[in-house]
Amino acid sequence: MMFTPENLERARAIVARYPRAKSAILPLAHLAQDQDGWLSPEAMREIAALTRVEPAEVLGTCSFYTMFKRDPVGRLVVSVCTNVTCLVTGGPEVLEHLARRYDDDDVYVEEVECLAACGGAPAMQVNYEFHEGLTPEMAEEIVEAYKRGELIPRGVSGGRVS
Repeated sequence: MMFTPENLERARAIVARYPRAKSAILPLAHLAQDQDGWLSPEAMREIAALTRVEPAEVLGTCSFYTMFKRDPVGRLVVSVCTNVTCLVTGGPEVLEHLARRYDDDDVYVEEVECLAACGGAPAMQVNYEFHEGLTPEMAEEIVEAYKRGELIPRGVSGGRVS
């Protein structure tokens, strides 16, 4: 999806802040994802045009960072760590449980390499809010609290990940 007229104006203002337009790729990717909930191929092409780079460069940049979603995701993005410390403390079990439990458009469950929360492993994030010391059942309880609106992630605007 393309930028809305209001966000296109914001995008141009963002690009104008940088001595090199290419430097605006990341803030523009955040703007596009805030608008649509994910980075569509059309959005990446528009970012490329605004920053005067090839679309492949925008894709390469955005595919490096796990916070940018290149497919539609649910209202809640649940990221479960399975790196070494989380691996040995139950991260894979948390991931498997949540992946089986949430096969819907509202919750997107993903495996991530590291959340830098080894002291509280196993750990997960819901829309980038940390939760640690989990069991599969505790993780599900937390996701359900977000779904009911009892917990509200700070990184959500208009029901979309930001």
